[in-house]
Amino acid sequence: MFGRMKRVSFAEFGGPDVLRLVDAEEPHAGPGQVRIAVRAAGVNPVDWRIREGQFQKAHPIELPAGVGQDASGVVDEVGEGVEGVEVGDRVFGEGSGTYAEFAVLSAWARMPEGLTFEEAAGYPSVVETALRVIRQVGVRPGQTLLAVGASGGVGSAVLQIARDRGITVIGTAGAANQDYLRGLGALATTYGEGWADRVRRLGHVDAALDLAGSGVVRELVELTGDPQKVVSIADLGAPEFGVRFSGVAGSMPEALSEAVGLISRGRLHIPVERSYTLAEAAAAHIDSQAGHTRGRRVVLV
Repeated sequence: MFGRMKRVSFAEFGGPDVLRLVDAEEPHAGPGQVRIAVRAAGVNPVDWRIREGQFQKAHPIELPAGVGQDASGVVDEVGEGVEGVEVGDRVFGEGSGTYAEFAVLSAWARMPEGLTFEEAAGYPSVVETALRVIRQVGVRPGQTLLAVGASGGVGSAVLQIARDRGITVIGTAGAANQDYLRGLGALATTYGEGWADRVRRLGHVDAALDLAGSGVVRELVELTGDPQKVVSIADLGAPEFGVRFSGVAGSMPEALSEAVGLISRGRLHIPVERSYTLAEAAAAHIDSQAGHTRGRRVVLV
């Protein structure tokens, strides 16, 4: 028997105005899944890229479609074959259509003590991405990593995970976020004209991450001297410079497990910059696309 719920959906590709808060059938947990009563959903750039149809050729979706992949909440259904989790458990993880009252998760972990639902929803995808690109770029303890666009969710995670591993990080961000980067242990500088020279004055760069997609890949190759030492998560044109575009997620269960460990040890904290209601999903996307984030944005349910 399918009940009804509210969810954010879009029936055509386009700008934020295509998002609608609609009445929909509740999803149910299949084998290897859990369903949660959603308390909060993370807002990620991939959400609005999918809404715009940017990935339709590589990963087509059927319309109308839900929005969101990260969420936190309370387990209320456990699918066949799932062990180690019970109805009533507080979890965070990844699924689909998470801007909704109920969502099915395919990967999850119990929320660490002291973490709110609002905070927890901001971790899954950004921690997985941060762990993945640090691994792909091949940076080692004692070396220096440059992160361009370092004040957002992924950047915040990269800075803290790298510091925990003994890696020095140079981070670029807007003038208003310089103290924020320094507070996370980074050597900070601003983007804009002359940014590459400012980075050089801070030290030698062994590897670099483009987290913002602001047309800096060529300079990152020059700074590192090797396109294999640069990874972008935001510039689809990166391969033109021999640079890897990292758009395919890795193992979310492993990332969630590592996130729990880092959070529990006090080594990782990603602040929530702003929260929105389900009815404000379009505003959340507008703000996400504008950038200049400090930490995370989440939708509260």
